[in-house]
Amino acid sequence: MADCWNTDTGDSVYRSRDAVKNLKIKVRVERVTSSAAFSQHLQHQVLSQQEDRMGIELQTLISQVQTGDNEEEVVVGWQEKLFSQYEMELFQNEAACQTPLDRQYHAEIKALLKAKGQRNRRIFTYTDHDRYTHCLPLQQMDADLLFTSKSGPTFLAERMASVRHRRPERRTTDSIPKSRIINWEPTEEFVKRSHVVNNAMQTMHIMGDLGPTGSLGQKENECLLVTVRTDGSGTVIVKPDFNKGRAPYRIITEGEKREVWRLTLENVSAAMKPEEKGREQNMYKDLYVRHKEYLSSLVGQDFEMPPVGTLRYVMNGEIVSAKGFEYDNLYIHFFMDLPNNWSSLPFYTLSGVTQTCRTKSMGKENVAFFSYPFNLEAFYMSEKESDELIPQWPVLYFKVLSLDSWQRYRTEGYGYLLFPALPGKHTVTCQTWRPLQTGTVSALRRFFIGGSAELEDLSYVRTPGTFKGERLSRFGFCTQATGSVSFNLHCMQQARAFVDATLLKKRRQKVVDQLGGFSQQGDVCNVLEAFQRAYRKLQQARDSLPQDLIHSTQLQQESSA
Repeated sequence: MADCWNTDTGDSVYRSRDAVKNLKIKVRVERVTSSAAFSQHLQHQVLSQQEDRMGIELQTLISQVQTGDNEEEVVVGWQEKLFSQYEMELFQNEAACQTPLDRQYHAEIKALLKAKGQRNRRIFTYTDHDRYTHCLPLQQMDADLLFTSKSGPTFLAERMASVRHRRPERRTTDSIPKSRIINWEPTEEFVKRSHVVNNAMQTMHIMGDLGPTGSLGQKENECLLVTVRTDGSGTVIVKPDFNKGRAPYRIITEGEKREVWRLTLENVSAAMKPEEKGREQNMYKDLYVRHKEYLSSLVGQDFEMPPVGTLRYVMNGEIVSAKGFEYDNLYIHFFMDLPNNWSSLPFYTLSGVTQTCRTKSMGKENVAFFSYPFNLEAFYMSEKESDELIPQWPVLYFKVLSLDSWQRYRTEGYGYLLFPALPGKHTVTCQTWRPLQTGTVSALRRFFIGGSAELEDLSYVRTPGTFKGERLSRFGFCTQATGSVSFNLHCMQQARAFVDATLLKKRRQKVVDQLGGFSQQGDVCNVLEAFQRAYRKLQQARDSLPQDLIHSTQLQQESSA
């Protein structure tokens, strides 16, 4: 029988752009007892004898009794007040009304009595304005709904239930007493006052009077069915959640009989009409366009441009990791070399050193994660205006070193990175090597004392800066391959030539865009250019002909027309 019930009674949080006043919940309670089962069996027998008139009358009577006693279904709106039998009897007496809200309820109940009456008997509500809503403790609300599996809110859920943002106002350090800058034992009130903002939550309780048929309106028979809360910013919290096709919830009443009831919840809010949805989408689209225009107005369009004939190269890089080296505690020295016709700003540092990082075993490799950022802003100015391609790009030279607990450092490897010529994001892995001195003495010195053969000129890793020949010979230079270093590079290029080319392209494609041939722009441009060349040739041929021949040709065309 436990599989026939829904035991998931936790909170469900919904986010909606629609106003919470449009929320509609269908609540249905049904008694599960032997008498109800007998009534259903009797009803099925009556349905099988529809030809008998007395059977039809008996069926109608049984359905009315079952609907009034054993089940009830009501559609409740947000903060809609449905009076219980206790409130109906209480607020009928005008002398018992003390507050303006009580007198308002008294007038509404009188109107209900004059009309057909109330549409509910067992299901009623406590709105956010009722004093019962604020007097009902959380423990009682959780205990009123008796399921086979109880689930209370977690510590994190209680703390994050109404937290939205930190306080915008901050006290300056002058107002804090110097003798107690740090509060080592903050109280709960101090944390609430200093760290979080508890937004006011509007609450609504849907209750059920699950008492016997003849004794409705007693406070001890009231049971909490649904709790709905909202903070006014589109967040709606429903406990328990809507059934959504799942099994109903089980409620067990207290007392001698301990009756069992089924609870079914359904969201019956009216769906938005297509035209209203289109208007809302257009409104949001207009809002986003205005916000984009506002941001554009803050940024402006007058960006700083490099001089004519100058390329600005901006790179934001990151030394990600190093792996495959012999020793632990690695750090990297690096510097950037600018070739001819390249220059940088005076305050830019073209060298640096990372932090010392311990390695971590990942598979068969020992990896050191640096995540060290660096940046470069350089300018390239061509000496000749006819140069179309940049002959050389900047180079980043680096060497990997290790440092142990005895302050012994060792050179683990050398490498270089050629800056990408294309803008965008690039992930590059550079292999390294180190000079190798043959013999056992050098290996013992490296192990016991530290230190090893080093390069005097780090540019020898690629091409020395002092080299002037055509071929560089490294014959007899012994090296050993070591590990690798990974880089993440984000490159940007800026030049007036890019802007001019973009404007020229837009000017040429203006006519094409009006035609709407976006998929055949190149073909249309070629056709237009060919037509203009043919028209110019026709004009030149026309100008070179004698005037008498042109006049006779025009007369022949007019006569043929």
